[in-house]
Amino acid sequence: MSSKVNKLVSAYRQHLTVPWQASLAAIQRVIFAVYDKADELRLRANVDEFALVTQQVGKHWMLVDVTNAFPEWMAAQEYRDAYFESPEDLAGYQSGELTEFVADLVSRLKGRIAAEAGPDTVVALLGVGALFGLARVSSVVEGIKDAVPGRLLVFFPGEHHPENHTYRLLDARDGWNYLAVPLLAKD
Repeated sequence: MSSKVNKLVSAYRQHLTVPWQASLAAIQRVIFAVYDKADELRLRANVDEFALVTQQVGKHWMLVDVTNAFPEWMAAQEYRDAYFESPEDLAGYQSGELTEFVADLVSRLKGRIAAEAGPDTVVALLGVGALFGLARVSSVVEGIKDAVPGRLLVFFPGEHHPENHTYRLLDARDGWNYLAVPLLAKD
């Protein structure tokens, strides 16, 4: 395991050992595991380490990978062939995200979370980098955070700027201000 990913696992372990308060607001139960986009494959290869740490502290683990969410959604669209011929015709594309896709993704995630997650569950969201240009991570997190009874762990390839609580996905777009708990691979 790379030292950066190992440090991120250690930061996660340390965070999980703090007793969980049941009265926290949904935003206070969101954790962003921030890592360099170049470490995506290393993180994916070692995601089971996060599951193991979760189980070692007596919590449940639920991994949700959204990497293929858009291709799966597009494959189910009745007019997908027409969209491929004229992508600009995709309905609901506004301000950097495909609103119909986001609404469908949030709905599917909430359904799965409701069926599988309890108050001692860490719902781990993997593959958010694949949403770039299609959905804002902030929109997805906002859409599902209230449905997560335990903790929401977002594996986030990008940057966190602590001075103003901003996150930048893939270091490429303007950041957004979000008060989630950041976990960083630091010494």
